[in-house]
Amino acid sequence: MAIKSTIYKVDLQVTDMDRNYYQAHNLTLAKHPSETDERVMVRLIGFAMYANEALIFGKGLSDDEEPDLWQKDLTGAIELWMDVGLPTEKDIRKAAGRARQVVVVLYGGRIADMWWEQNSKGLLKLNNLTVINLADTQALADIASRSMDISCTIQDGQIMIGHATGSFDISPVILK
Repeated sequence: MAIKSTIYKVDLQVTDMDRNYYQAHNLTLAKHPSETDERVMVRLIGFAMYANEALIFGKGLSDDEEPDLWQKDLTGAIELWMDVGLPTEKDIRKAAGRARQVVVVLYGGRIADMWWEQNSKGLLKLNNLTVINLADTQALADIASRSMDISCTIQDGQIMIGHATGSFDISPVILK
């Protein structure tokens, strides 16, 4: 019998002063059996960075044809395709052909740095690609639970995460 996904319920308050976006989101995230708490939380931060009413979580690890997050317009055209982790260059190129904007959110410290070193030359040619590195995401994994109330304040590219027991900052590095 297959192991089922773990469901996370999140009340996320996004205060994005860079984009003048202020909204509360009640989210349900499905954690794939092979997924870590850290990856689930990086998906959540990816949502917060690009939050809007049309952004939804895709099947991600469960389906190679869907991203971790995406946004479609009313015609069904893909406006935003977001992958979390270390996708292959082939998958990124395929996404860049299908979507108006592609975002890759890296995490994992030195492994993410090595991935960028290996793939940057080919990826720098893609005009509709943004690559963001979240260098230290262990604090995110530490606050993961099946029911969360999180506030996310974004200002000048910095992210402050507030949760039940405190707060911490994340400094995303825009690689492309």
